[in-house]
Amino acid sequence: MGLMGDLYIGKSGLSMSQYAINTTSHNLANVDTKGYSRQQTIFGTTQYTTVGNNVISKMQTGLGVNTEEVKQSRNAFLDKAYRREIGRESFYSMQYETVSEMENIYGELEGVAFQNSIGELWEALQETAKEPDSIVTRASLVERAVAFTERAENIFKQISQYQVDLNEDIESQVERINEIGDEIAALNREILKYEGAKIEKANDLRDKRNALLDELGQYINITYQEGHDGQVSVMAEAVPFVSDHVVFHMSTMTQVDLMTRDLARKYGGDEEALERAKLEAERLCGNSQMLVPIWPVYGDREVFNFDMLPTTKANTDVGGLKGLILARGTKVGKYTDIPPRPTEEEYTDEDGNLDVDAYEEAMRIFEQEAKIYNASIEPSAIMTVQAQFDQLVHGIVTTINDILCPNKEYILGEDISYTDSNGNLIEYKAGDTIRILDREKAPLGMDESEEPGTELFRRKSEKRYEKVMVDGEELWIYNEEDAGDNYSLYTLGEIEINQEVLEDKSKLPFSQNKGTGDFDIKTAELLIEAWDSKFSTLSPNTLTRYSFAEYYTAFVGEMANRGDTLDTIACNQEAMVQDIDNKRLSISGVSSDEELTNLIKFQHAYNAAARYVNVVDEMLEHIVTRL
Repeated sequence: MGLMGDLYIGKSGLSMSQYAINTTSHNLANVDTKGYSRQQTIFGTTQYTTVGNNVISKMQTGLGVNTEEVKQSRNAFLDKAYRREIGRESFYSMQYETVSEMENIYGELEGVAFQNSIGELWEALQETAKEPDSIVTRASLVERAVAFTERAENIFKQISQYQVDLNEDIESQVERINEIGDEIAALNREILKYEGAKIEKANDLRDKRNALLDELGQYINITYQEGHDGQVSVMAEAVPFVSDHVVFHMSTMTQVDLMTRDLARKYGGDEEALERAKLEAERLCGNSQMLVPIWPVYGDREVFNFDMLPTTKANTDVGGLKGLILARGTKVGKYTDIPPRPTEEEYTDEDGNLDVDAYEEAMRIFEQEAKIYNASIEPSAIMTVQAQFDQLVHGIVTTINDILCPNKEYILGEDISYTDSNGNLIEYKAGDTIRILDREKAPLGMDESEEPGTELFRRKSEKRYEKVMVDGEELWIYNEEDAGDNYSLYTLGEIEINQEVLEDKSKLPFSQNKGTGDFDIKTAELLIEAWDSKFSTLSPNTLTRYSFAEYYTAFVGEMANRGDTLDTIACNQEAMVQDIDNKRLSISGVSSDEELTNLIKFQHAYNAAARYVNVVDEMLEHIVTRL
């Protein structure tokens, strides 16, 4: 090879050193740019020329240096780990935020904790028990009951409103997920444009795409793969989301519309089936307008499948959107969602004989309902709190009402039918057992009518009794609570103080019905005993039964424990995410000291190549001038 070839070798050294200096300066310029990955110029030798052969090897000489690649310093394994773990952190953080919000509502509402309302109602009951014939103590009891009801209703409304307000967060996250998908697809097209000829790497565009994948991993569980052409395909919740430059957008649908669609398909799909499905969905969901993310392109399929609860082992507890929907739930929780655990006492007769078959059947039904509770209610922080709080209020309200207006069982001797106050046709057969007001034991008010059956708490849309003539006798038939009819329940949102008692406190029944005009000490004693009795467990998963005061303490404790558990997991995940990110930065981050060292190194390499060119130039000049 002649001296002209030597000049090319020197020129390649100059060019490659210049490229390396440009890359280093680019790194230094972006030392504080978030998401920027350090770039490296990878050198390689150019092809060799053979100038001869000998017995040992070919006689080859190199033609200089060449740039093989301007490479990003990234670790694909750490990137995937980071996106998975930050999604898991977001999953638990979103749930913790909902619990924290509810703790604020119960712990401090208008400056007064709800526990004070329970305590004040209990004090009013005690004072009334001491002087049940006093109109002053009765009026005080009514006032405390009003305060208790209003406070409970305010909390219920705040939590329910917060539950609905989460729709905005869900819509916001869905919109951002779609935006990220569009941006990734646009970057795929740009990267393909630059890298299609296999000449250069669009590293800055790749940095933007990696930053978007980092953000997308916070919202939803993703997997992704880069094709040979540099385009990334993204799967979200095991469904194609971005395929090259095509995006399958996510959308939302209300819970009641989603259930209406599913039921309509089940019922046949015609207009009649649709109307029937809509009514059934509204009954089951309670007209729920809570949003559910769906994939329109996949037949409105739900994005998240909660048939199996999210677990770390299955790697399904990932994504803030999933955590938000899980914490919010699908409907407003009610006390009817918590199945009561049967006790042997309930199936033991007066002689102490246990009806084993009936008890075992009750336990079988309870276990089935408990599974439904554990699958659909317990995972949701908001629905669990709503159901448990409603159970407490329902217990207090019905206990007081059942003592003031005691019921007894009555076996019908004939078929009866009547229309209740809401226009519903009610039918019973001869031999049916119904509950009616026990007029013999019911206490009376102090007013002139002295009529029994005046409850303190009433349902807004349902009277307590219907007066019906049966066998020539007027019976006060109790309107039973129906879990399928929200208006028939003593539940939050449907409870108010009896207007008759509000207008005339003397109608509060604390007097004997024997015509003596004396107060009924037995009623007062029953109220005190009932308050301290064990009325319910906190959930079907616990065996401990609580009194009203104990229940609220356990209820707040469980809510705090749930919040603490979620916070601990979220904090641990945050530490893990930070550790992974630190490892990523140790690889992809720009060190100004290291880059300045490289700058000096490449500058010296450039100077050396320039000196080499000068030497060859002098040699050529010498040869030319000597010819």
